[in-house]
Amino acid sequence: MVIAWINFAVLLGSAVAILYLYEQSVSPAARERLTGESETYKRCGRLRWLVVIPMGLSVVCFALYRIFPLPVPLPEDFPWPWWVSLVLALLIMVPAGGIMMAGARAAGRETMTPQKDQSLFGGIYRWIRHPQFYEVFFWWGLALVLHSPFLFVFSFVYLPVWVMMVQAEERDLVLRHGDVYVNYYRRTGAIFPRRDRREP
Repeated sequence: MVIAWINFAVLLGSAVAILYLYEQSVSPAARERLTGESETYKRCGRLRWLVVIPMGLSVVCFALYRIFPLPVPLPEDFPWPWWVSLVLALLIMVPAGGIMMAGARAAGRETMTPQKDQSLFGGIYRWIRHPQFYEVFFWWGLALVLHSPFLFVFSFVYLPVWVMMVQAEERDLVLRHGDVYVNYYRRTGAIFPRRDRREP
């Protein structure tokens, strides 16, 4: 029981760490204006790599939850066979993974290391501004693979975390690119494609 609560506490702490580190990593322009440091972009790149640690820890905690579940009023397993959960997980994770890969391919080095002069308007970025948001679907997929109703419900915790990360990045991109980014913002959707209403 104690191990279960420790595991859950680490899981919550990891979510907070993901938000903090990623939010810091996508704010190089704001940090540069605040501190005047010339190495801000490199420092933000290192922070973005550090995000991998709490993300990996969260995956481990998800797996450990199957061994050390909390005493919650939810069944340990979904009421259908495991293979159904696996199929549902694939239906969620494969499209989301494809969108994320398209974003990483279009972003290049910007994916993990912020670049001061890079503009992300090509590839999938012509339609959506934040393809990396689809990473949030990974947690629901993982919960399904683990066949855990509790983990599926818990995964909703990551939704506001990823929304806040997107908002932090938007603020910094406006600082970096000014009106160019504002115009781009107006003609694209954040996570779903949309048409600029001002276009004929």
